[in-house]
Amino acid sequence: MMPPLTLPSFKNPALLQRAFTHRSYLNEHAEETEDNERLEFLGDAVLDFLSGAFLYHRYPEMREGPLTRLRAALVKTEQLAIFAQQLDLGPQLRMGRGEAETGGRQREALLCDAFEAVIGAYFLDAGVEAVRQFIEPLFAATVEAILTTEADQDAKSLLQEWAQRELSQTPFYKLVEASGPDHQKEFTVQVYVGEEVYGVGSGRNKQIATRRAAVEALKKAGLA
Repeated sequence: MMPPLTLPSFKNPALLQRAFTHRSYLNEHAEETEDNERLEFLGDAVLDFLSGAFLYHRYPEMREGPLTRLRAALVKTEQLAIFAQQLDLGPQLRMGRGEAETGGRQREALLCDAFEAVIGAYFLDAGVEAVRQFIEPLFAATVEAILTTEADQDAKSLLQEWAQRELSQTPFYKLVEASGPDHQKEFTVQVYVGEEVYGVGSGRNKQIATRRAAVEALKKAGLA
């Protein structure tokens, strides 16, 4: 397990404060005009670039397909939420009372968004090289575990291969629920093998929910 992390120092603390500001906070504080969503957008792009560059140099013999899967595993919602927890971002987030009372500080998707926003803010504050120096040790400590546990493998593909080989069935996925406001939807997907529900997954978009359902199905099948 990685030790707790420390946030980098900011020359402009206002950028970090904006990164901590959830949209719900603005609804209760009229004096505030900016939330962290634009920083989240920027941070997502910075993380994609830096994770790709990190893997390209670290694994010079690895082909494009495995590199793509590894990058997806490094920057997926669950992993970025872990980084956010290690930075203890949850207690520092500024959010509306209702959001906080319903567990917003522990919500995986919100923690992921906050981490992306912090990365976006740090990029604006100190530049890409500073972000690289901050993020690459996190990647390095995580990537070997991903390879060891094969967490970069596509759960949907693994499930389909198993179901067709062992049961002569092709899994199919069903969206069973979409709840929450438009800016914070939560989707729930079930995966069937034959007539049986093998897994259920939830997430902030259908792709995440589908992948989590496939992971749960792999666990049921004894493959994860």
